[in-house]
Amino acid sequence: MAPQCIYETAGRKTLGGKKQVNEVWNNIQESEMTITLNKMEEEKKIVSISTDIGIEKSDELSTEFPKSIPNKETRMNKIESKNVNCWYGDFHVLRDINMEIKHNTVTALIGPSGCGKSTYLRIFNRMNDLIEGFRLEGEILIDNKNVFAKDVAINELRKKVGMVFQKPNPFPKSIFENVAYGLRVNGVTHKKFIEETVERSLKQAALWDEVKDKLTKNALSLSGGQQQRLCIARAIAIEPSVVLMDEPSSALDPISSAKIEELIWELKAKYTILIVTHNMQQASRVSDRTAFFYLGELVEYDDTKTIFTNPKKERTQNYITGRFG
Repeated sequence: MAPQCIYETAGRKTLGGKKQVNEVWNNIQESEMTITLNKMEEEKKIVSISTDIGIEKSDELSTEFPKSIPNKETRMNKIESKNVNCWYGDFHVLRDINMEIKHNTVTALIGPSGCGKSTYLRIFNRMNDLIEGFRLEGEILIDNKNVFAKDVAINELRKKVGMVFQKPNPFPKSIFENVAYGLRVNGVTHKKFIEETVERSLKQAALWDEVKDKLTKNALSLSGGQQQRLCIARAIAIEPSVVLMDEPSSALDPISSAKIEELIWELKAKYTILIVTHNMQQASRVSDRTAFFYLGELVEYDDTKTIFTNPKKERTQNYITGRFG
């Protein structure tokens, strides 16, 4: 029999009726428990309650449903890597990588040059497929779908997984056409829809106010920082769910870098972001979790605060304190 919670208080339902409770409970995937709420009397008391959902017995009941119970989306991982090994020819570049990345988070990939972090980043949109001799074993799951499955269309995958490169690479077109490019390539012809998408994307990339009066000008006339934000706007215009960033601010001045960092923090409300960076301060500022790679191995993966203040591995401590790398 499923465990029950029965709340009593003065003839009214504190948390709503049976339908509302079912909606809340349906968000808890893979659970076989159900919650039943009764009508209530004057004093709030818990007659019986299961501790399986993390609520301890108490004389009084909060009118809010427990915040510790996550909804369906936050419980499921957005990205999973399972026993991933990669080779370029005979060179074993990544070894037994296992990671789980949640929805709407920023994950920083750090480590010395040549440690495999950029190779790992490019796995998710299969850009490594373009490199001769590349081979992968293991599973890469996005929304629980293996991106290396035979039925996966790479073009469709790259609509879902956007990419921003180290060096700004705007097309030699107008600012407007740079952002609209992905829509046009994918067959979108509705003029008003394109215009609205371009404006929305530029606003999300914190660039609209700077370029709204010169959308027809060549994108190459923009500053380096503006060009990089334009590339971010171009990447998100096709509504991906994951955005990959390979050292997006390494070629920019400090002021432009700060704008990119602020933008990353804002974008995570809508996207799941992975960022490769050599800048330890940047990783500590913008990311929720940090993964330290060394010689093709994932040495440590944890909350960013833990990685930078109390790492578990000595190699992690040595790297972030500048003793090597």
